[in-house]
Amino acid sequence: MDAEQHTLENPFSMDPDCENCPGLCDVRENVVHGYGDVGGEFVFVAERPSSGADENGIPFTGDEEGERLQRILGDLGFSRSDPDSDEPDLQNVFLTYLTRCRHPERRPTDEEILTCEPYLNAEIRMINPEIIVPIGQRTLEALAIDYTTRAPDSFDVTEEHATTIRGRGFELVPMLELDEQTDDDTEAFVEHLRESVFGRDYRQTKGRRGR
Repeated sequence: MDAEQHTLENPFSMDPDCENCPGLCDVRENVVHGYGDVGGEFVFVAERPSSGADENGIPFTGDEEGERLQRILGDLGFSRSDPDSDEPDLQNVFLTYLTRCRHPERRPTDEEILTCEPYLNAEIRMINPEIIVPIGQRTLEALAIDYTTRAPDSFDVTEEHATTIRGRGFELVPMLELDEQTDDDTEAFVEHLRESVFGRDYRQTKGRRGR
């Protein structure tokens, strides 16, 4: 973790009271900005906060979806806390979303994703990770626009799950939606990172100096 980081929660001090999306302000519990190690080499990105994250204000906590991801992070050595922790103790990984607010009855609109894009772009730019993990089809398509040379509609997250895609300055390792994963899907993702990412010098993507 970088020496200047004082908190895992919203470490870049992004607006906790953002009101840029009128359709979300009155129905959300929290604005859920990114959480984790600002020096992390891995960034996990989902479409929107789950109900537990919306309630807690911490990404990927408070429900079964969050516990599944926290177990994955523990298996990969990124988390030093229990899967049901409301404040995970993370290292070398950052967790965030395309959109920071949850509507309880619908997914975010394209306009809401576009409005929230500067938050995500700023986090990725400041962290400068080696590996980005898009969770779900919509997230994969959104990140493909900026970080790959392929057309977004050429991706199918079911086929791309637990594979590595060479991007522009990053590598992407797509993941199925957490609530759609079987235990076999989860195991395949963990094994791919262990064998095909950790097992080689993934830092060669940008020639980044090791810590």
